[in-house]
Amino acid sequence: MNTLLTQAASLHPVPVHPAARQLLRQVAADPAAPLRIAVVAPGGYGKSVLLAALARAYRDAGADALLVDDADRIDADQLEELLAGADGPIVVAHRPAAVAAGWTLLQLAPFGVDDVARLVEALTGTPAEPAAAAELHRVSGGVPRLAERALLGRLEEFRPELDELDDDVLRYLIAAEAGAGRNLDLLCVLLDRTPDQLPGIVDGARATGLLAPDDTLLPLASAAVRDFGPPARRLTTVQRLVELQLANGLPVLDLARSLLGTGSTGTSAAAAFAAAASEALPTDARLATRLFEAAAEAGDRSASVTAGWARAAALSGDLDTALRLGDGMLGAQDAETRAAGAEIAATVLAHRGELARGAELYQWAALGGQTPGQHAADPYSAGPGPGSPAGWGDPRHSTGHGAGPDSSASYGVDPRHSAAHGADSAGRRADPRYPAVHSAGSDFSASHADPRYPAGRGAEPYYSAARGGPRLSAGRGGTDAFAVMALVGTGDLESARRLLDSPAPGVAPTLFAGAATRMARGIADSVSGCATETLSTLLGAAAMLEPALGGTLLPDSPAALAALAALHTGELALAESVLTRALDGRIGGDLLAVRHRLLLGWVAMTAGDLATAAGHRDAVAGRPLEARDEMFFTTLELGLARRSSDLVGLQRSWDRAYQASMRQQTDLFTLLPLGELVIAAARTGAHAKLAGQLERAHTLLARLGEPPLWTVSLVWHELHAAITLEDAEAAKAHLATLTSHAHCGRHPSALATAARGWLAVLSGTFAPDEISAAAAELHDLGLRWDASRLAGQAAIRTSDRKAMVQLLEAARQFQGTGVRREAGAAEPASSGTGLAALSERELEVARLVVEGLTYKQAGSKLFISSKTVEHHMARIRGKLGASDRRELLATLRELLSRPDAP
Repeated sequence: MNTLLTQAASLHPVPVHPAARQLLRQVAADPAAPLRIAVVAPGGYGKSVLLAALARAYRDAGADALLVDDADRIDADQLEELLAGADGPIVVAHRPAAVAAGWTLLQLAPFGVDDVARLVEALTGTPAEPAAAAELHRVSGGVPRLAERALLGRLEEFRPELDELDDDVLRYLIAAEAGAGRNLDLLCVLLDRTPDQLPGIVDGARATGLLAPDDTLLPLASAAVRDFGPPARRLTTVQRLVELQLANGLPVLDLARSLLGTGSTGTSAAAAFAAAASEALPTDARLATRLFEAAAEAGDRSASVTAGWARAAALSGDLDTALRLGDGMLGAQDAETRAAGAEIAATVLAHRGELARGAELYQWAALGGQTPGQHAADPYSAGPGPGSPAGWGDPRHSTGHGAGPDSSASYGVDPRHSAAHGADSAGRRADPRYPAVHSAGSDFSASHADPRYPAGRGAEPYYSAARGGPRLSAGRGGTDAFAVMALVGTGDLESARRLLDSPAPGVAPTLFAGAATRMARGIADSVSGCATETLSTLLGAAAMLEPALGGTLLPDSPAALAALAALHTGELALAESVLTRALDGRIGGDLLAVRHRLLLGWVAMTAGDLATAAGHRDAVAGRPLEARDEMFFTTLELGLARRSSDLVGLQRSWDRAYQASMRQQTDLFTLLPLGELVIAAARTGAHAKLAGQLERAHTLLARLGEPPLWTVSLVWHELHAAITLEDAEAAKAHLATLTSHAHCGRHPSALATAARGWLAVLSGTFAPDEISAAAAELHDLGLRWDASRLAGQAAIRTSDRKAMVQLLEAARQFQGTGVRREAGAAEPASSGTGLAALSERELEVARLVVEGLTYKQAGSKLFISSKTVEHHMARIRGKLGASDRRELLATLRELLSRPDAP
């Protein structure tokens, strides 16, 4: 009589373990053989499936056998009595344990990928994709039970099994899932066991079949323990682990992450979340945001948590939350908290196109949140009062054009979210998600010193000596540097110099403070004389700041500022290098990733690499953009359309770019996009709309002494706008400005020479050799498109056939297209029908005309005259047999849309 003792009432027709197939063949050959087999494996490895197969085999053969499953759960005396009464084959399955003498050991190992694939096919009835089988093997470790339950969506079946586990084994598994499975000291304290006693508990955990060979939880097992383990036991175990880690000043990020979403509250939970958030902030701002928010919800309303939450939110791109939290800090009682709130608000305003207001807040923050000689008081008074920025009302409620009764919507302040307890000054209820700020001295982490971050260390700008506690601000050195950048950017060089020349006493000479000061000096020096050392200074500051920027909230990155200076001086390779490094290193987090990407697009566009520029633009398209990024994005689109002679695209992009410019206050660092907008406005007939912005830009430059580094590029763009408008007097004035700055270096000199060449070309009296030389100088600076256009326009305006050929060849070489055939050679004869009958040049002309370009625009793009384009179209019409222009265009559209079109 066959006996099968198993807990599994129903088993799927799954494959038998590969190691057991020889046993099944042996039983089929000799069912009466007196076998004594011990099948040993952790839970879920297929022991029950094997015994079921053996039971069928013995039953089919009419033989009696004793098959015992889960023998480790049977009382030893009862099992001995059961085995003693058997006189036929005996197969006993149990979890890992010693095997008695005289028994044959059969150990089951995890499935390989091929066996997992067979399991998938057996359960689903369809062959498994190799990649899917490999992934299932990875997450299940090849454990059949894990793979089967995951495949069938039945991980919840682990719930009763986990409930029945020994308490020490369960707590060990919970600790392993939380990331503490390898910390033996921590496990010993958690489980109240000595190191000698711990291996027994680990053996019990291995027997569950949930551990990998290295004793880590398998991915699916980790999900099962997290989602289906006893919730109360898991919560108390993880909280105990957190308390132990905090008490020893050790990292808690992995542990605290596992508490997210559990509703944990109280002092220890809040401390864990806050400390973990500080750990996450340098590398994962989104996770840090969730952790800081969890700390606040758990009860920690300290200024350090609020400041950390605001910074993390901003770094992850959520400027609304950052501004609301920073806004709440401005009403705190202590000056340090107010200064930190001002710094956060200033940074957000910089990204939202309000650098002038940001400069005021940075100055206020640099003064510790109060005016010199005044005591801390309400900074929100209607007029200048104690502790408020002079001449300015509530810094939270600014439109950038003066304070109004409630103008907070201009930069995203939601009046429903007040930092005050109960209600704000207008009587509005506070949002509990954005907690009131408590004293800066109430930092929860002060008692948990981290030996990795000793007091006095300055390399981490946002980390205090307290365990994991983020500093409230970048420190006086950083705040001063940001203030200088904003002041210079808005034309207040005198105040910027005053800050630079009177550094705050007691500022530690940290890497961050030194590099920030170097950045600030570079920006200040960029408006002094020819600024020959500016680019070197900014590149050096960017390199110094990179290792010290983790978790730092910046109004702009050193890399972006260095790249802007490089763009303004024609150093395109340096701009690309510093931006690529910043993008790859995620400098400034998600907040500045878009900024770096857009500037890379600008570098590529300026160099004439339109395909690469379009790729950078497309990588940003569709994302919500702040005012400054919106300005650079929309003008990048305009520039690409203009350089592609895409008048339709230019018209389509104009409105969005103009609206973006109206949301962006004029400052030094947005003159490049303003210049591109000026040319587009001239092309679209909207030049008068930009008169106010241009006036403000030149007023700003005049206040700074017309610095060549920032002036030349804007005037170069204005020159081209004047040329488009056929405004000879304005063009001559712009030429005079460029010439006055030509002595400051190769770039301004090349632009001045090219400007003279443009005016000569348009007047019809120019020397081809001088135009070629001027274009070649532009090309050597990396301005390929500008060089090509100058040579091309000269070529179509000269009556000298030899000069025309030379200039056309130069234009094509500058553009990187090369010469298609020998100059002056006749078009090769072509045979065939349809597009096959057209020459290469005729195909080029046809495509451009079908895209909607006029003959003049197509000729400009191909460096030929509009008359030549007209002649090409006439030849195409004859070859295709079209009766009129409408039929010709319809025929070309149909032919060019075919998949086999050349």
